[in-house]
Amino acid sequence: MTAHSDNHDWLEQVKEVALDPDLPICDPHHHLWDFRTGATQPRYLLHEMMADINGGHNIRSTVFIECGAMFAQDRPYAFRPIGETEFVKGIAAMSGSGMYGDVRIAAGIVGTVDLKIGDESGDVLDAHIEAAGGRFRGIRLGALWHREEAIRNHRTNPPEHLLLRDDFRQGFKHLAPRQMTFEAWLCHEQIPDVTDLARAFPDTTIILDHFGGPLGIGSYAGRQDEVFEAWRGHIDELATCPNVMAKLGGLNMDVNGYHWEARPQPPTGQELADATRRYFDHTIEKFGVDRCMFESNFPVDKLSCSYTSLWNSFKIMTADYSRDERAALFHDTATRVYRL
Repeated sequence: MTAHSDNHDWLEQVKEVALDPDLPICDPHHHLWDFRTGATQPRYLLHEMMADINGGHNIRSTVFIECGAMFAQDRPYAFRPIGETEFVKGIAAMSGSGMYGDVRIAAGIVGTVDLKIGDESGDVLDAHIEAAGGRFRGIRLGALWHREEAIRNHRTNPPEHLLLRDDFRQGFKHLAPRQMTFEAWLCHEQIPDVTDLARAFPDTTIILDHFGGPLGIGSYAGRQDEVFEAWRGHIDELATCPNVMAKLGGLNMDVNGYHWEARPQPPTGQELADATRRYFDHTIEKFGVDRCMFESNFPVDKLSCSYTSLWNSFKIMTADYSRDERAALFHDTATRVYRL
C-alpha cells in the first residue's frame, strides 16, 4: 500500500494538469527513505515516488541523492554509507524490471563519503562503485553550517568551512580519477567556499545543489532582496568555474522562507514561478543551459507543493525558450553530467 505524506489532504486541494506532457525529463535530485521521523513524508520508496511522478509529466529517468538512509550499522564507520547504496540499487533494480513503467528510478546513484578521512576515501568510493552495479556517479557531503540556531546545520553537523579543510581535500582528490562528481549543499553565504574548491580541483565536476541555499528564515526573514543581491554576487563568481554545474530547484524548503506550507491552499505552478523565477533566470543566464538542470528535491520540497505543480512551474518559466534549450534544462544536461 502506498503511504501518503502528512500533508496529503492539503496538497489535494490543488490538482493541476501537467503542461507539455511529452517533454522528456530527467529528475536529477530526489531521495528515498523510510522511518524518517519529522519528514513531511516519513516513507518514500518506489511506490510513493511513482505516485508523484505519475501526475502527467514525462519523467524518463532519475538520480538518487544521498540522505543518510539505510546505513549499514554492522560495518566500520567509514563504510556504513555503503548500505544506502545497496538499498537504492535494489529499488533501481525493481524500476529497471519495467514492471512499474518506463521510467528508470535511480538510474544514477549519488552516495556519501566522509572525505575528512583522507586517503581512505578512495577505498570507500571503490566499495560504493562495486555495490551500485554500474550506477554510482558521485557523492554529496553536506557542508551547510550557520551560526544561528534557527538555521539547522546539515545532519552531519559539518565544521564552518568544511570545503576549505586540508583533510577534506585529501579525500576530495580521489573523486576525479574515478570520474566521480561532488554535490555542494550549503547556504548562500558559503558559496565562495565552492568557488575556491572548484578552482583548486578543475578536473572534478562539482554540482551546486538548490541554488546554493538562499536563506529566508532567522535573521534573513523579510530580507529577500538583500539576500538575492548577496547571492547573485557569489553566483556570478562561481559561474566563472567551468567545472561547476547548477541544479535549479530546492527553493521550497523551510530554510528558504517562502512559507507555502502555512497557506490555506498549496501554490500553483504559476505562483511558484512568480515567486522564485529571478533565481532561475539569473542562474541560467550565468551558467548557460548546458550547465543547468531542473531538479525536484522530492520529497523534501513536498512540504510546499505537489510534484506536478513543481514541474509545471519550471515549464512556465521556460515557455519562451527554444526546443534545444528546454531539452538541455529538463533532460540532456542531467543525463550528460551523470552519464546515464
